[in-house]
Amino acid sequence: MKFEFIDKKQGSIKDDILSGLTVALALVPEAVAFAFVAGVSPVVGLYGAFMMGLVTSIFGGRPGMISGATGAMAVVIVSLIQKGNALGDGQGLQYLLAALILAGTIQALFGVFKLGKLIRLVPHSVMMGFVNGLAIVIFLSQLNMFKSGGEWLSGAPLYMMVGLVAVTMAIMLILPKISKAIPAALVGILVVSALVIFGNIETETVKSFIQNRGGESIKAGLPIFNVPLIPFNFETLRLIFPFALILAAVGLIESLMTLNLVDELTETRGNGNRECVAQGAANIVNGFFGGMGGCAMIGQSIINIKSGGRGRLSGIVGAVMLLMFILFASTYIEMIPIAALVGVMFMVVIGTFAWSTFNIINKIPLSDLIVIILVTGLTVVFDLAIAVLAGVIVSALVFSWENAKRIRARKTTDEHGIKHYEIYGPLFFGSTTLFQTKFEVQNDPSEVIVDFKESRIMDQSAIEAINKLAERYHKAGKTIHLRHLSKDCIKLVKKAEAICDVNVLEDPNYFVAIDNYNKLSKLQSKLNTTS
Repeated sequence: MKFEFIDKKQGSIKDDILSGLTVALALVPEAVAFAFVAGVSPVVGLYGAFMMGLVTSIFGGRPGMISGATGAMAVVIVSLIQKGNALGDGQGLQYLLAALILAGTIQALFGVFKLGKLIRLVPHSVMMGFVNGLAIVIFLSQLNMFKSGGEWLSGAPLYMMVGLVAVTMAIMLILPKISKAIPAALVGILVVSALVIFGNIETETVKSFIQNRGGESIKAGLPIFNVPLIPFNFETLRLIFPFALILAAVGLIESLMTLNLVDELTETRGNGNRECVAQGAANIVNGFFGGMGGCAMIGQSIINIKSGGRGRLSGIVGAVMLLMFILFASTYIEMIPIAALVGVMFMVVIGTFAWSTFNIINKIPLSDLIVIILVTGLTVVFDLAIAVLAGVIVSALVFSWENAKRIRARKTTDEHGIKHYEIYGPLFFGSTTLFQTKFEVQNDPSEVIVDFKESRIMDQSAIEAINKLAERYHKAGKTIHLRHLSKDCIKLVKKAEAICDVNVLEDPNYFVAIDNYNKLSKLQSKLNTTS
């Protein structure tokens, strides 16, 4: 997968500081927008972005990755806010904070039990669909900035908006070819802001963006510790637990997928389990300090990586500067034109989309292409959690189907009249039916040898298939010998002593993936004893 506009250079303290500042500027309108989507105050969204960014940057498993308030979480939060408000005016936020504490606990436990490694189950085709879908989602979200009062801009305001966006993108394209001393995104924001401020240009700014959506300002004080003011009973748990579970799942999926993407962009490797714990801790902090929570942000992470941010310092600077904007510099930040930030995000779209998809359409299996399209479409229409889960399930089914067709049997009869079946390919739940059809029990001689040297017994279904095969031959009054089974397989085969030929030197040694293995072993031993 090839991503344009990404420099794989090593970062420096200067790069981390400047990229962190760039991220902080770009975070403001996104945090505010997602707060409006969720139905909470813009300050709650900004607090959430600050706390998510700070905690995950310090303790997370992926230096250079940026976390904050996200749209994926916001669409879940809005329903909880509405249900909470129905129980009492203003109670929606309190129930949200409680849900974040519970969701954060679930996420942290996910990391403690080292389940972050499950992200390895995500195939490359799902990853490509994920980044393509996210690029389209980011692009579509930026198109909303070309509206005013719900109507598309037209005439001079539209031309001005498009022109300023184009200037920002041009700076980001051209400047890196001249100098990489300062992040091109930061220069683009500052130059376009100067043009608007000193040129007295009429266009939407961060301040008008907030006011047009019912807010007032981003100015606020420090977050204050507060235990959610809700009744601690079973009814409350029944209300918040489903939301907490969904928030935890969505947050972890987006964070771990973004971690994988940043790993690929920087050609380094993060720690998924550590990131799970950090995401959980950040959401717990949000719950106690009045933030809306969140997870890793693919757009902001790419802005950071593109701007040269590689270390933890970049995320820390981004979070701290965001807090400084809230406390001291709200007047100046609110003067930044939205067009400059849209231009930066359009460049993120270009850098995120896997353009190599078009080059490999005719070179990859049809199933992989279908998965890419499926995940891309579901990400745009629903959300990335549903898209990724669907992609993994479809990929797993395709994998099982393809491997089920690979079971083969080579049949020979030796000079003693004994028939040999040499099995090739994996034997698992998907291939057991085809496996049974390979044997001609009624027409076979009185003695048969089944050799599994080139096969692998994968699960309990495979063991049962072997037992059924042995039973078929015994009912026909014929002798069957099983060779080259692992020790684990032999323990689970009925009448193993009578039909399994043990060869200490040649028999494989691997563990069969069966749940409750010890329990099954005892059960099979009892069956062998009674047989």
